[in-house]
Amino acid sequence: MNDNASTTFKKNTKYLYRFVCEAFFSIVASVIFFCFWYEFVKEHNNTGSLLGFGNLGMATGIYLILFVIIGRWLHAFKVGVERVANILASQVLTIFTVNIIECFVSCAITGQFRFFFSFMEIYFLAFIIQSVINCIFAVIMINVYRRTFPPLYILEVYGDYKNDLCYKINGIHYKYVIKEQISVDEDEGTIYDHMKPYDAVLLNDLPAHKKNKLVKMCYKMDKRVYFMPKISDILVKNSEELNLIDTPLFLNRNSGITMQQRFMKRFFDIILSFSALVILSPLFLITALAIHLEDGGPVFFRQERVTIGGRRFMILKFRSMIVDAEKDGRPRPAGEKDDRITKVGSIIRAIRVDELPQLINILAGDMSIVGPRPERWEHVEKYTQEVPEFPFRHKMKGGLTGYAQVYGKYNTNALDKLKLDLLYITNYSLLLDLQIIFETIKILVQKESTEGFTDEARKDIHDADV
Repeated sequence: MNDNASTTFKKNTKYLYRFVCEAFFSIVASVIFFCFWYEFVKEHNNTGSLLGFGNLGMATGIYLILFVIIGRWLHAFKVGVERVANILASQVLTIFTVNIIECFVSCAITGQFRFFFSFMEIYFLAFIIQSVINCIFAVIMINVYRRTFPPLYILEVYGDYKNDLCYKINGIHYKYVIKEQISVDEDEGTIYDHMKPYDAVLLNDLPAHKKNKLVKMCYKMDKRVYFMPKISDILVKNSEELNLIDTPLFLNRNSGITMQQRFMKRFFDIILSFSALVILSPLFLITALAIHLEDGGPVFFRQERVTIGGRRFMILKFRSMIVDAEKDGRPRPAGEKDDRITKVGSIIRAIRVDELPQLINILAGDMSIVGPRPERWEHVEKYTQEVPEFPFRHKMKGGLTGYAQVYGKYNTNALDKLKLDLLYITNYSLLLDLQIIFETIKILVQKESTEGFTDEARKDIHDADV
């Protein structure tokens, strides 16, 4: 078997294994659902309603379909691709979401809304068992995958700009290993020969003309290629194909989101923020009382931030530090054991409650649920000097959470943060907003996301450079 055939076979085997895992997770969750429902139907099948065994099969079929669709959407089946914590969080979130939807579907199918709370009890018990079983099998499947399919061996082709991309890639040791590095200034024949034994090629921040040549070379060799996009690559990523003449044309409108999208985004911001404020009002009152009782100081902390169009506004947070934490007028870094953090502050920072008052900013129209995280004006000026395109982030309203918060880290540099936010801006849809909200829930339960996830921690990292 030649190298290309061997690579293709290995790739197809991976895809087959993931498909088997997906089928297993879906069937297990659906069977557990069926068992719970079977007992309930046996007890209530004499009601003369639509709560019968025929509808049991329909409900199970709907459950299976929903589980596959939502599981794929939340990356719950990406065994060998996502981190273990991501898979486990995705499984739990998928089961929770499907069970909530199925609860209402069951009421609609049976016409028995009087059983709603009974359905909720069934789905909650099923959720616990489904989550435990699927998570146990997920860990087993991931371990089997990593033992069966070794990481990809990669050749890195680097340019003149130094960065830590190689370190980041090698940090995902179960998936990638950069075995060799070679300069893009080597002649094409030498690079071609070095590519042959590797599974993939990493093009690390190369000039456009050189990157284009190597992309074509990788295509010719059937080599998987990874490359770091330039800002222009992201801006044209979703260009529209035009077939008006006998030459391919791409159209990039650069007009931002449409008026209809703005209206729908604002509509959902109002609905979600108002609902959250009502539901969480007891938590607001308890937190505010605890902050005031500890030192008698103000409940809220206000800080100037920048949102759409470069407009400044005052962001709201529950105060988690002493009153004069920045009495000298200069931002100061805050660590996990910073003596300026109050006792109440250490608790609300740990569980992210300090960020909740920003729901008021959202209701007032200064922010959105999802969008580029609003920066301090000093930081905007500083980053714009380093990256002139940084204000591109202001084409969208600042958000409580965002693409860079979900897929980046607390210390993501300004350029990478800009690229992540531009991916959101240029790909915007309400569905993407919903996905980011779900992804935010996922990272909240991951240990590695705890440090620096809140705005204070990100602010502190930036302030260290001011």
